[in-house]
Amino acid sequence: MSESEVITGTVATSGRLDKALAEASGLSRERVKALMAEGAVTVDGSPAINPSAKAQSGSTFIITVPPAAEAEAQPQDIPLEIAFEDEHLIVVNKPAGMVVHPAAGNPDGTLVNALLHHCKGQLSGIGGVARPGIVHRIDKDTSGLLVVAKSTAAHEGLAAQLADHSIKRRYHAVCGGHPNPASGTIKARIGRSGQNRKKMAVLPDTSSRGKHAVTHFKTIEKLNHCSLIECRLETGRTHQIRVHLGSIGHALLGDPTYGRTPAKLRAILKELGFARQALHAASLGFDHPITGEFVEFQTEIPADMRELIDETARSDR
Repeated sequence: MSESEVITGTVATSGRLDKALAEASGLSRERVKALMAEGAVTVDGSPAINPSAKAQSGSTFIITVPPAAEAEAQPQDIPLEIAFEDEHLIVVNKPAGMVVHPAAGNPDGTLVNALLHHCKGQLSGIGGVARPGIVHRIDKDTSGLLVVAKSTAAHEGLAAQLADHSIKRRYHAVCGGHPNPASGTIKARIGRSGQNRKKMAVLPDTSSRGKHAVTHFKTIEKLNHCSLIECRLETGRTHQIRVHLGSIGHALLGDPTYGRTPAKLRAILKELGFARQALHAASLGFDHPITGEFVEFQTEIPADMRELIDETARSDR
């Protein structure tokens, strides 16, 4: 087993302690808070356990980072469609139906299992778990692009871009009806539903729960009783596109959680065997966390969604 890493240094700024330590140590703020909770951080020789305590410029700190725990997931030889790969990161086009990370009900067959096999263990151990590499996620029944870190430096850099909302993410979706106006911006706070903890919901702007969320959309093509739209995420909340579109009465086709597919379209979904939300992560752009170069990747709408679009375009049912 590898040894613990000890990071020492001097706090350079005042303000919240977790933020100051993150800036001085190079760790993420969430990682610093987790280590503080574990008693692994001292400042000026005393344990530091309160992330919101005030930092004093010039204070010395010691952070003991324990060895990463072995990931529970096991490598599995599962085919991957790779859009890009270098020694620092990998961009994958995830198929619909694949879960990103093992969890209850999905112990294997996930993207992480496939990555562990493909990368031969060379995935970042950020967050204290060896080799998960996951920077962001997309839902099981959403297809498309996501980036995975292969080094801690890449993971930190990508996580920072996610936090400041600078990563460019564009989705294609098929929603019920025809949005009017045809393009616009949905700004609505998202948090756990008070009625169903497995669902997210739009919350009042005055609510102390949830998080600010912004989705930009525009209609690409009007179909029969539905529309092909493009969505750009300014923020990245859980189920954001699904929740936002459902809240304005234009839920994604095939999404039983956040809206009801119009009756005229349910027969088409059944005929096609289309049993997922019609959502595809079509484009992903970011500054490469090591080289600083802006890179952008695109992928075509998958065959099942293309078939759905074509069928609804010519159907008069």
